[in-house]
Amino acid sequence: MLAITQPDRPVGRGRRLEPTPVKVRALELGVDVWQPAVVKGRRFAARVAALAPDFLITAAFGRLLGPSLLGVPRKACLNVHASLLPRYRGAAPINWAILDGESHTGISIMGTEVGLDCGPVYLTETTPIGANETAGELTDRLARLGAQALAQTLARFDSLSATAQDDRLVSWAPVLKKSDGMLDWTERATVLHNRARGLHPWPCATANFGERTIKIHSTRVLEISGRRGEPGTVITAGKSGIDVACGQGALRLLELQAPGKKRLPAAQFLAGTPIAVGTVWS
Repeated sequence: MLAITQPDRPVGRGRRLEPTPVKVRALELGVDVWQPAVVKGRRFAARVAALAPDFLITAAFGRLLGPSLLGVPRKACLNVHASLLPRYRGAAPINWAILDGESHTGISIMGTEVGLDCGPVYLTETTPIGANETAGELTDRLARLGAQALAQTLARFDSLSATAQDDRLVSWAPVLKKSDGMLDWTERATVLHNRARGLHPWPCATANFGERTIKIHSTRVLEISGRRGEPGTVITAGKSGIDVACGQGALRLLELQAPGKKRLPAAQFLAGTPIAVGTVWS
């Protein structure tokens, strides 16, 4: 067995090189680790071919594999993808499923081909998305589900048949940007709640309060009737949270973080940053 993962990357202010979690765990298990800078081309493919592998398996690898490498395994190249393909091909399927308000998602074990998440699917596992579940929480669940689905696929591989994806049903999950986190209070509260949980823990939902950009870590939807103020207006602010009027309904802010400060429950945040009813977030 061999683990292939990304090179160590500099992190933090000191730009200290840090290994990937895959490398750390592989070394703990006594598994050899390769960290190639380039995975396309015949040179790396020949290096892998010398091991005569039955399978080549990727999961959140972050790079497209070239035809030379795809032809190396005796049985198949497989990828563990965190969506029900052909829905949400791309880099951020977990986030976009939540952002779009999906009630279910899952794992697809697919055959890897040249192209982005376009190969035939061998096995899928479906799971509901909790109404308040964040992308980070769902990622942890899908990681476990993906490991189980992969183990099933490998155990039953010779009896499985792959199903081609229906390209008419394709949707995309592009790379997230930091700017995706800014909330637009004219949208419905449910949309903003999905944004807050779909972008957690990164890049995190944000809103402007005065001259500061505040991170919003946790929210809930309040179904209110009638108009309680212009979108962005604080309706109530207290121990239960900070309720902000939206284009439809209201959003309760439960955990917030000011620049350079710790993440705090709303009551503690308000102790250091008083917010009056009628204040407008931008």
